[in-house]
Amino acid sequence: MSSLPSTPSELAALIDHTLLRPDAGENEIAQLCAEATQYRFATVCIQPCRVKLAAQQLSGCGTRVCSVVGFPHGATPTAVKVFEARMASDEGAQELDMVMNIGAARDADWDWVETDIRAVVAAANARRVVVKVILECALLSEEEKRRAAEITAQSGAAFVKTSTGYASHGALVEDVRLLRSCVGDRCGVKAAGGIRELPVAMEMLKAGANRLGCSAGIALIEQMKLLQEKA
Repeated sequence: MSSLPSTPSELAALIDHTLLRPDAGENEIAQLCAEATQYRFATVCIQPCRVKLAAQQLSGCGTRVCSVVGFPHGATPTAVKVFEARMASDEGAQELDMVMNIGAARDADWDWVETDIRAVVAAANARRVVVKVILECALLSEEEKRRAAEITAQSGAAFVKTSTGYASHGALVEDVRLLRSCVGDRCGVKAAGGIRELPVAMEMLKAGANRLGCSAGIALIEQMKLLQEKA
């Protein structure tokens, strides 16, 4: 694991600046992209229908475009997820956060879970697009989290991710620690959902996360700046 970020710019490079509200309009997406450019966040994470706009706004900028697949329930058929992944990449997405088939995991139908993930990863890899697999930890037992994380690591996905932010709770430090223990250094761990305070963000990173999904990314950066000014 890399060391913890010690500067606002280092922290920003670990943040997916996120706006996934279904009612977010064009002006809000443009503002999100402007903020990402200013703060140099890793990505903006937006709904598929806004990928083309975000790609235009961020053209020539170091911030990448991230979108979602099978979001937020993971219950769409695999063929639909593959289509979503291809379309998003064709329109400019460089990273994709897919929701695994949660119901299949609860049924212990791990062949279905694995086939679903591998199909999206294969479609994305063909376009050199990064895939993060959302497990939705709030809905899984510890054993289900372990099995899903192992499948994700074996599938070639770049990250395993804790949450959509739309379940009963988002990222928990103990879930981040569990996922990191399962995947080791085979893939990254993204913590997302409810990360609004700098101490919480740092605890997630200490537990093993190396990417944070946040709608409060600017607040985290400003909190770090304030702490450094007071030091």
